[in-house]
Formats: sequence, C-alpha cells, structure tokens
Amino acid sequence: MNNYNKTNSRLWTGRKSDQNLYLHEIVKCMDIASIVPNPDSKTIAILGYACDEGVRRNQGRVGAVEGPDAIRKQLGKMPNLLNPNTKLLDIGSILCMDGGMEEAQNQLSLVLTQLLKKNIFPVLLGGGHDMAYGHYRGIKKYLNESKSIGIINFDAHFDLRNNSTGNNSGTPFYQIVQDCKADGAAFNYLCLGIRKDANDKVLFQTADNLDVNYIENEWFNLQYWKAVERELHTFISKVDSLYLTIDLDGFSSAYAPGVSASSPMGFSPDIILECLKIILHSQKLISMDIAEMNPKYDVDNCTAKLAASLVHYITQQIG
Repeated sequence: MNNYNKTNSRLWTGRKSDQNLYLHEIVKCMDIASIVPNPDSKTIAILGYACDEGVRRNQGRVGAVEGPDAIRKQLGKMPNLLNPNTKLLDIGSILCMDGGMEEAQNQLSLVLTQLLKKNIFPVLLGGGHDMAYGHYRGIKKYLNESKSIGIINFDAHFDLRNNSTGNNSGTPFYQIVQDCKADGAAFNYLCLGIRKDANDKVLFQTADNLDVNYIENEWFNLQYWKAVERELHTFISKVDSLYLTIDLDGFSSAYAPGVSASSPMGFSPDIILECLKIILHSQKLISMDIAEMNPKYDVDNCTAKLAASLVHYITQQIG
C-alpha cells in the first residue's frame, strides 16, 4: 500500500521493568500483512488514520494528521493491566496522500474488515472524523448485513452535513445515511454531547428528520445520569453490534485543548467513563475510534493523555 506507514517502534517508550509492567514493553509493531490470527488469545490492534484533509475541507484547524502518533507516545507510558494472554499490536497508519481523503477512507475500510475477520479488536486513532465513514464501511462489510450496527458518537457535532459539494470531516454520518438508504438498512445513530452553539438549525432539522437519538450537552452530565443511562440502554437494546466513536472536540477545552474545533463548553471525562461502563458491559462493542486529536494546539500533552487514557480504559476492560 502506498498510503501506509508501519509505526516506528521508538514512539513507544516509558519506564522500564523486567515484568512487562508498561504497554510499551508488550506492544508489537508490525506490518498489516504480517498479522496472523491467534484463536487462543485476545488481540487488540492499534491503527492510525493520519489524515486531516477532511478538516481542511471543513474549514477547521489542520494538524490532526499528527494525532495518531501523539496518542501512541502517551499510551506507551501507561501501565499494562491486560490479561497475560492478550496481544497488543500496533499495525501502523493509513495515510492521506495528495489530498486523497476518499482513498484513505477506502483503505481504512479494507483493513478494518480484515482485522474483524481475524477476530481482532480494532482501536483507530485519528485524524479527522471523516475516519468514521471508512470505519463504518469496514464494519458493514464484515457483518455483511447479517447484524444491525449501532453508532454511538460522543461529540459536540452531528457531522450530518450534506455532502452535495464534497465530503469532509463534517459529512461522514450523512454519507452513512445515504449508504443505509441504498441498502434498505436502518440508520441507528446516538449522539451524546451535542451543542447548540456548534450545530446550525439545518443540522438539528436533519437529525430530527432522520430520527437520530441525541442528548444535548446541557443534559449530558452526571446530574442527569439516570436519563442518560436510560437512553443508552434503550439504544443498545435495539442493535446487534456497536461502533463507538469519540470525537475529542466534544470535551471541554479545559480537558482537550488540542483538537480541530475546541470550546470551553464541552463535556467532561467523568460522564464518558460512566457511559463506557454500560457500553462495555453490553458486550456488543466490536470496534472503536478516537477522532480529531490535534497536537499542534495541545497544552502539556493534555489532550493526547486524555485520548490515551480512554484507550487504556477500554482496552484494559476488554483485554
């Protein structure tokens, strides 16, 4: 693949031990083509989406192309709490060459399908949220319409912009809608953390017309946890498989300044962790990604550490 790079293992560093106490000590950096499925152990694969072309097209702050490696650097320092039989792989990054976002999305979907077929749990690091379209297509091809897919998106934005003038980081879920219509499939989409100051009235109308489930940010906090919990359980109960996508720009800039579109009005990590407990307990989660990590605007690696901590929490639970 021309638009692919194997990860430089030197990105994975941290404290050293003789007991594999840290993730950098157990991760295996390898080429995608070298992956051999192991039926006797759980395997988690880190895959980067080094692309911010969609952000550029959407008039956002570029820099998320460097996001995957920034997260890797922080993740490697974290403690290894995985089951001793669980394998952690870093299989490199899909690149966006010469503005070819659509080709990067297509390549991402192909790799994602391969991983799922090999019974590997994918953790995708971005990169712009346009990653979601390629990610969803990979899951869809793997399931082959045999199971329904539910998308849970922690985000300030619906990302349901009409793509009549082109695709970008704001159109991925609208593109998924079009695919669902073409296939006669249900569009099961839950957005948590939607902000009124980040979505125009056309986007709210589009969401309502498509029967999108969403909770606005003013209600998305632990004070209203019972309502959030009910919404999650109801949504999860009606689908067979879950695709989780976390857009870091949904967090308040107090926690995540290094994103493509920051705001102090976002949500906090505590509500996300409570939601993750329910999602993981369902045992329906088959793939996840983290989008919009932009190290160009990060402060003391705060956002990269947040992203890495979320990946750490999820992988330690499933692995």
